[in-house]
Parts: sequence; structure tokens; C-alpha cells
Amino acid sequence: MRVLLSLCASLVLLWSTVQCRPSHDHSHHGNNNVSISANGSLKIYQENLDFAFRLYKHISAQTDYQSKNVFFSPLSVSVALAALSVGARGKTHQQLFEGLGFNSTEITTEEVNQAFQHIHHNLNEKTDVDLSLGNALFIGQEFKPRPEFLESMKRYYESEGFSTDFSKPEEAKEQINKYVNEKTKGKISELVQDVDPLTVMYIINYIYFKGKWQIPFDPKATKEHDFHVDDKTTVSVPMMYEEDYFHVYQDEDISILQLHKWIRSVAMMNYQVYVPKLSLKTSYELKEILPEMGITDIFGDTADLTGISEERKLAVSKVMHKATIDMDEAGATAAAATGIGGGGSSAGFPAPTPVLKFDRPFMVFVLNGDTRSIMFMGKIVNPAK
Repeated sequence: MRVLLSLCASLVLLWSTVQCRPSHDHSHHGNNNVSISANGSLKIYQENLDFAFRLYKHISAQTDYQSKNVFFSPLSVSVALAALSVGARGKTHQQLFEGLGFNSTEITTEEVNQAFQHIHHNLNEKTDVDLSLGNALFIGQEFKPRPEFLESMKRYYESEGFSTDFSKPEEAKEQINKYVNEKTKGKISELVQDVDPLTVMYIINYIYFKGKWQIPFDPKATKEHDFHVDDKTTVSVPMMYEEDYFHVYQDEDISILQLHKWIRSVAMMNYQVYVPKLSLKTSYELKEILPEMGITDIFGDTADLTGISEERKLAVSKVMHKATIDMDEAGATAAAATGIGGGGSSAGFPAPTPVLKFDRPFMVFVLNGDTRSIMFMGKIVNPAK
């Protein structure tokens, strides 16, 4: 009988920090020549960006999500899959490696693990926001993973380990969900809905991120406005308002190649900004999506996970991913500004302050500049849902 390995990626986003006033510290602005030796995670930043956009493309192409909100953490999924690859061998490891965007002739497994190690250290050492990234192994009581696998998981992925009795599914589910609930501070209370008694291990990844607007929105200025879901559908949503100096850049092109240009080209300008107030929850079963990205062997009899254990035949049964986002006057996700509105001025009269109003479907990116990682991304199609 085949023994099952369950892989879960859990995440939560509450708020992100957005700079709204000019900063006098320019030490990190416009510096595109950061030494890789000083920041190991930069060795894989392009691959991580590629993976994020490919995963977004495949999720958005699913019939259920073509016209719905999409929000997820590319970093959480890539960390979980990279952690699994520590125990993969042969073709299975090659598929995971290439599925994550890595070329074994250009970068070694050790370098990839070290890069993810640096990302964990960098994010967990932040003091200006409430941010944590971590992993956990829930291991069956009768299952004995290789000591070197456990050592690598702890060293590179800051993984904790817990003994779990999977023969008691309800107790195992409660143990895992309690852990995730605590790590995400109540935002994801039920990552696991059911546990298969044949499971021998859960690999859990979580990311929690909470920050505040540098200039909070005034709750008194929040009013109901129309949001145009499409040409035929309009919904009423609470729209937050602020007039101040924001980082803004206008571009007609939308692609992964443009993301670097947007970051480099933003300039501080005075704008009237309208942003929807919203609260969203998303859930994805990636077992149907990852094979479209070339990751297939982990789910079948051909799975080679002997780097975890040779005692039993292992395969992945689930890859669950859940996310939440709350955006209000105190804090919000960082939104990429891709368009501006405003009219010209007549001679003798001051130009009106231009308006940037997010009243149509828009994309969201939450980036970490130090590691150049996309922690969260998605599209907001209907803030009312």
C-alpha cells in the first residue's frame, strides 16, 4: 500500500507598509548593482520572479478564477516546493528544480538552499514590520525520516518538527491547524480540512506580514464609490481616500520584464488616491496546477522521495494553499500604480491635483526589496466579494 506525503503551503497577509512621503535615506534606491556575495538570495531572484508569474498565469487560467479575485504568495509556494526538493532524488528532483525555474548547469542545489536560507533570515530579522516566514514538519510517530533531511530542513528552512499520530485523523488535524492558526495569528484557522490516516508527514510553510500605511487614511474620508468589475457590472464598495505624495509611475505595458522598470522609475508626486477597502480569503488546490508547470512525478508511483526516507514508498497527496488579506484605513497591501488620471490646465489657473482611482480591476504586488522576492501578488476583480 502506498504511503502518502501531504504538502501544504499556508500564508497570511494582513497589511503591508507603503511609503507615502519622500525619504531622506537613499541608500537602497536605484541600486541595481548589489553584490551577490553580500546577498545570496539574489542568485535566485530572477527565477523566483519567473515562478511567481508562471504560477499566477496558471491559477488565473483556471475556469473558476478567470473572472474572480486571485491572491496568493508565490514565495510561500516556492519555499514549500524547495523544501520538498531537499528530499527528492533523480527525475523527481529534476522536475521540482526545473519547475521552480532553476537550471542545474547554472546553479547547484546547495546554492538554491543557501539562497532560501538567506530569504528566511532576511525576512525574519525585519523590525519595522510584523513579518515571519517559517516551516514545520509534522511527522508520523512510526515514521523515521533521514537525519540529514531533518538537519537540512532545520538549517536552510528554519523548520520545526512535531510528532503526530496520523492514525487519529481528527487529533492530527487539530494539531496542525492549531499550529498554523497560532503562526498566522488567527488569520488561517483551518488549513487542513481532513487527514488521511496513511499520511506520514505534513510539510507546512507559513508567512505572516503586517504593517501600516506611513500616512493612514482618514476613516471619515471613506465613502461608497462605484467599482467597475467589467463593462456590464458595477458594484458599490467603500473607497478610502488620501491626497499626498506617492510613488507613481505610468506604463502601458504589463509584463514580468516591466516590473523592474516600474520599481526603478517611480517618482514622488502629489496625487488624490482612492483605494478600495476590502477583506478577501482565497484557497487553492495546487495538485491540479503544478503538473501544468512540469511538476508531475511527486504525485504518483514514480515519485522518488528517498532523500526523506527509504523505509517506505512516498508520494505527495495534496498541495493546499490559503491566503487572506485585509485592507483598511490603518494599513494595506502595496499596489503597483500603472495608470494616472488628470486633465490639463488653462493659463493663469493652477493645475488640479491628478487622481489615481482604483475603481477597476487591478493587480497587487507585495515586494521585498532586499531579496527582490514577490511575497504576495494577485488581481482584484471585485473588492465586494
